[in-house]
Amino acid sequence: MLTLKQLRENKEEAISRLAKKGVDAAPIIATIELLDDKRKALQNELDSCLAEQNQAAKQIGMLMGKGLKEEAEAKKQEVAALKTRSNELKEESERVAEELQNEIVKLPNFPADIVPEGRTAEDNVVVKLVENYTEIPGEALPHWELAKKYDIIDFDLGVKLTGAGFPVYKGKGARLQRALINYFLDCNTKAGYQEVEPPIMVNEASGFGTGQLPDKEGQMYHATADGYYLVPTAEVPVTNIFRDVILDQSELPVKMTAYTPCFRREAGSYGKDVRGLNRLHQFDKVEIVQVAHPDKSYEALDAMVAHVESIVASLGLPYRILRLCGGDMSFTSALTYDFEVYSEAQKRWLEVSSVSNFESFQANRLKLRYRDENRKNQLCHTLNGSSLALPRIVAALLENNQTEEGIRIPEALIPYTGFDFIK
Repeated sequence: MLTLKQLRENKEEAISRLAKKGVDAAPIIATIELLDDKRKALQNELDSCLAEQNQAAKQIGMLMGKGLKEEAEAKKQEVAALKTRSNELKEESERVAEELQNEIVKLPNFPADIVPEGRTAEDNVVVKLVENYTEIPGEALPHWELAKKYDIIDFDLGVKLTGAGFPVYKGKGARLQRALINYFLDCNTKAGYQEVEPPIMVNEASGFGTGQLPDKEGQMYHATADGYYLVPTAEVPVTNIFRDVILDQSELPVKMTAYTPCFRREAGSYGKDVRGLNRLHQFDKVEIVQVAHPDKSYEALDAMVAHVESIVASLGLPYRILRLCGGDMSFTSALTYDFEVYSEAQKRWLEVSSVSNFESFQANRLKLRYRDENRKNQLCHTLNGSSLALPRIVAALLENNQTEEGIRIPEALIPYTGFDFIK
């Protein structure tokens, strides 16, 4: 969530920056200014009313002490009237403050200066391309056919048990899933991230804290009886560990990693580009999260991008790194790098990771702060990245490593799978 200071100190700059995300912020900021001015006026009137009330209350005792009962009774009536007015002002002030909050949360985060202009994925900028292609059979199969041929993923059984987008992994397919999760977690912990195992359901406050609510409410599975949401990513519970927390500056950066199943409704997703593992409602993902000092968050982002790249590279897949344009970025992000691997059977790039810096946007919602050297509380910066999302990694591994004899397992994964071939 943006702060009033960010929006009011340089309104024109705020409007210009948000325009890069395709948002016309001018009318919303105008409403915010009016509501903020009204809130301040009400607070001033309330403070004045309370001061009069206190002063009048003190005078009652003095008047009673002097035996001036009639004057004291008149003063009591004055205090009662002031109390009524104070309560009215307090209620009105709270209502305006809520309206103000509701307007502020409509606005996305400012994009960083280096975010490219653009509206769609076509405008994203490729910052690195590693063309580590492999030779595959002339009659190469897409992963959904390979999964059926080697009996490692059953999409039809998933439809029977739940519905489309909930596959069942079997035999070496299940073992490969577990191997990838363990491998990714081990890579992350070796890089200094503390592993945690969070809940996979969160409350509304957690969804608001990281920006999924109200922006992505329609994309989340909601357990309405309890008001809980199934997590769309481990980012939500892990980052919310620090909601309403004040860290000492010396504790920064905080680095955490977690595996969770992830749940996304993906409403409206259909067609050839979402076949097989390309778009699921339930999938596995390993996440990394950092809470950083504002002066060092972009240094942390670069380190996170390099770390994720090292994992992708170790799998021997062709990949590219994209800097997302303003129109293709998430509501909460200030700067995002996407990783895509190339599917040689589908002849297309598949997104497997997003690594983002949210600056203070999430921290303001979370009330996540640190004490600086002057013992003053300042907002932290938060970052997160997929390291990695499994479905499209598995799709690319199966397709790019298919041979006439079976599917080769990358060397880095063999200690985790216990086998080097799926036959």
